[in-house]
Amino acid sequence: MQNILQNLIIGLQIGAVYALIAVGYTMVYGVLRLINFAHGDVYMVGAYVGLTLSERIGFAAAGTPLGFAGVFLLTMFICALIGMVIERLAYRPLRTAPRITALITAIGISLLIEAIAQMFWGANPRFFPTLFPNQNLQFLGATISTSYLWILLASVILMSALWYIVVGTKIGKAMRAVAWDREAAALMGVNSNLVIGFTFGLGSALAGAAGLIVSALTNVRIAPLIGVMPGLKAFVAAVVGGIGSIPGALVGGLLMGIAETFVAAAPDPISKTRDAIAFVLLILVLIFRPSGIMGRSTVEKV
Repeated sequence: MQNILQNLIIGLQIGAVYALIAVGYTMVYGVLRLINFAHGDVYMVGAYVGLTLSERIGFAAAGTPLGFAGVFLLTMFICALIGMVIERLAYRPLRTAPRITALITAIGISLLIEAIAQMFWGANPRFFPTLFPNQNLQFLGATISTSYLWILLASVILMSALWYIVVGTKIGKAMRAVAWDREAAALMGVNSNLVIGFTFGLGSALAGAAGLIVSALTNVRIAPLIGVMPGLKAFVAAVVGGIGSIPGALVGGLLMGIAETFVAAAPDPISKTRDAIAFVLLILVLIFRPSGIMGRSTVEKV
């Protein structure tokens, strides 16, 4: 029972990170019908930017909660700008192009970001210094690391803020209008270019935040390719939950994290299929419910 509870909490933490990345995929697809495969690399950029800011302002040498909050907000802001620049330069000129053109461009942007990261920060792995003491807590007999709880808490706060923006603000209403019918929204006076750029920026800010909190609180290695697998898994999470649905991205991310954790805790050789479980879930969903868990089936006239 203790192992089940411990794996469940770890799975929720991992799933919350996938959900933060997955909402970027699902929001961009909702307003533009585009899969931004460069999104996972923004996760990597968030880790590098957070580390660089920490070193430049001295936070890495003497970490404080206030300093971490400052680094956190600056990282989200910079990643949001990067996302908006990517949309403006790479995707906006291709809005009327065939979808395969935009898809190839997304792959090219992903490779370009990885190359630029290697040029600026090098190919050797880097690590965040230990910023906060990590403690193991006992809960109902299960051992839970405080770093997992901090990541889970930060993810919940960010997802709550996202939900408020989408549901309770004017720009959120415009995002939903553009996602429903871009042409009709434009006729009602909605600036679709502004909304789409903001959507890219918001999704990129969440992905960058995920990269920062994971690398800073768990001390994993930071390298130019660390965003590839999380990005793919988050994309699968978005599809599993229902691409275009923000609650679906949350459900898909949590399901992905829990399934991955329990598979990793299983005996060999099952535990070695940890990374494959995401694609097994994708295949099953595409076979039995192509629209995803919370997606809606639509009929297109041809």
